[in-house]
Amino acid sequence: MSATDVVITGWGVTTPLGGDVETLWANMLAGRSGVRRIDERVKDYPHWEQLPTLIGAPMAVDPAGVLPRVQARRLDRCEQAALVAARQAWEHAGSPQVEGERLAAVIGSGIGGVSTILSQDDLIEEKGPSKVSPLVVPMMMPNGPAGWVSIEFGAKAGAYATVSACASGAEALALAARLIRAGEVDVVIAGGAEACIAPLTIAGFAQARTLSRRNDDPERASRPFDTDRDGFVLGEGAGVLILERADFAAARGARVLGRLAGYGVTADAHHITGPDPTGAGQIRAIRAALRIGEVSPSDVDHVNCHATSTVVGDIGEATAIRAALGDDVVLTAPKSSFGHLVGAAGAVEGIVTALSIRDGVIPHTLNLETKAPEVELDVVAGEPRRGAIRAAICNSFGFGGQNVSLLFTPA
Repeated sequence: MSATDVVITGWGVTTPLGGDVETLWANMLAGRSGVRRIDERVKDYPHWEQLPTLIGAPMAVDPAGVLPRVQARRLDRCEQAALVAARQAWEHAGSPQVEGERLAAVIGSGIGGVSTILSQDDLIEEKGPSKVSPLVVPMMMPNGPAGWVSIEFGAKAGAYATVSACASGAEALALAARLIRAGEVDVVIAGGAEACIAPLTIAGFAQARTLSRRNDDPERASRPFDTDRDGFVLGEGAGVLILERADFAAARGARVLGRLAGYGVTADAHHITGPDPTGAGQIRAIRAALRIGEVSPSDVDHVNCHATSTVVGDIGEATAIRAALGDDVVLTAPKSSFGHLVGAAGAVEGIVTALSIRDGVIPHTLNLETKAPEVELDVVAGEPRRGAIRAAICNSFGFGGQNVSLLFTPA
């Protein structure tokens, strides 16, 4: 391990499967689902019963109940989630003693404070502009989570907000690693947050034919790689990691949980919502992560897939993985367990990937009953699979044609 290697020293989450990392992990390995009916989240809106999708994956623990009441009222739900996860991660890392000028925050969000936008728009229409909150702008802006996290921990080396749709959380980790490798910072609080379960986003994704419509069978709705898949399930949450320069972590005696060894960030430049059918951008992202991490394809034992359960996306990713890594890699798709967390997905799944390496176990993909014949790779199903993992890739792809692959290796 070189002095400029990027190591993980802490992590925190709030997710549909639990309000902390170990609860999330235990529930994943037990095969539990965080997907359920969400009637209570949408029933106050006109025409809610016309929504084609009435299932989702809300956070298991309300972040507003974790934060002080006054603070929670000043934050959008997305910002609340980011702070909850960041506080967990910082404490888990041992509250690093680092100069503010050498500490950065990088928190991604695909959409930002959509709940605030919608509720305040309703308010101005019903009661006029004088009733709009003076905090509406900082509550709805996509860089709000990064700003609040930087304020909370005194991160003065930058408060970056990666906004790349479903790749936002993963791109935050990639940017954090770049900052550390460039010598600009010693520590980065990095991750993603999203809380966009609302009628507008549900209707929009549904109109784009990307959401599952299994309203009567929520827990079986997300079915990555299955022949009967019909779309993803919208979730919410946050994941944050504390990333450090290896020599800085060693000097303070930090416990190292794993390494973010490489990253690849590419763009398809093809279509605003659909992936490049050749998979070229995804392949380049995986190969870039391997190149930076100085790892050969044959050394990668596992891929934590983006696999959202859409008809086209899952096949394209499997094809790209096979082209970049060969036939022997083992896949899993965690969105089957906790839905698609959009801007938080890459960060939460990055933590899951590091946990797989730490414990030598790959969680199984729920609801995979008949694997699509086009997926010519080994996808873990039925029960978790145990065995040492030398290196693992975590993929995240977003609207806009944005691709991020992260390479994780053991501590």
